[in-house]
Amino acid sequence: MISLTIEASVATVTLCRAPVNAINEEWIEQLDRILAELERMPRVSVLWIRSRERLFCAGADLELIRSLYGSEEGRKQMIAMTRRMQQVYARLERLPQVSVAEIGGAALGGGFELALACDLRVVADTAKIGLPEAQLGLLPAAGGTQRMTRICGDAVARRLILGAEVIGGADAVALGCAHWVAPAAALESTARALVERIAALPGAALAECKHCIAVAVDGAEDGFEVELAGSAALLADAETQQRVQRFLDKQ
Repeated sequence: MISLTIEASVATVTLCRAPVNAINEEWIEQLDRILAELERMPRVSVLWIRSRERLFCAGADLELIRSLYGSEEGRKQMIAMTRRMQQVYARLERLPQVSVAEIGGAALGGGFELALACDLRVVADTAKIGLPEAQLGLLPAAGGTQRMTRICGDAVARRLILGAEVIGGADAVALGCAHWVAPAAALESTARALVERIAALPGAALAECKHCIAVAVDGAEDGFEVELAGSAALLADAETQQRVQRFLDKQ
C-alpha cells in the first residue's frame, strides 16, 4: 500500500495501492507507522511523498464506504476512520522533516487533504485537485476545511469547497493550493531537484525554521521568543558553527 525508502537525508514515501491509492483503515495505519518511524530519524531532513499509480490519491475507498454508510454502526465507523485520518495527517504536519508532495495525477478528497498536510506541493499541469465532498452531501473532514482555509485563504476555500470545484495544476498554483506546476513529463525531475536542494540544507536549521513558521500560524506562543530560542540552539550546533565559519572565511 505504502512503501518507505531512505537515501542519505531523504525519505521517499511511495503510495502504491493500485489502482487509485484509495484510502482505507489499513492504509491509514500503515502511513501512521511510517511517520512514527520518521520521527525517530533525525538524520532524515526531507520527506518526499509521491505515487506509483496514475493518480496521486483518489480519496476514500468507495467499496469500504459502500459497506459502511447504510447502517448507523457503519456511519460511526466512518467517523472513527476520519478521526484517525485527522490524527495521522496532523502527525505528518508536525514532523521535523520538510515534507514535499509530488502530485502527478488526481488528488481528491482525502488524497488532497494528505497533500495539504505537507509543507510543499509540486503539481503536474495535467493533475486535478480538489475537495469536492459537498457534491455528495459531505464535507472534507480530515482537516481539509481547516488547512485549505489556512493555506489558501477564506475566499479560495469558499470557492473550492462550497463549489465542490476541481481545478488543474496551473490554477492550483495561482490560487495558492500548490507551490510549483510542471509539465507532467518533467514533474519527477522537478520534484527531485527541489528535494535535493532542500536536503542539502542543515536538517537542524530546517526543523527550527519549520517550528517557527508553525508557531506563527498557530499564534498561541510568542513567536519572537521562539525564534531566539531556536537561534540559540542553532548557534550551539557544530554544523552551524562550521558553515558560518566557512562563510566568514570566504568574505
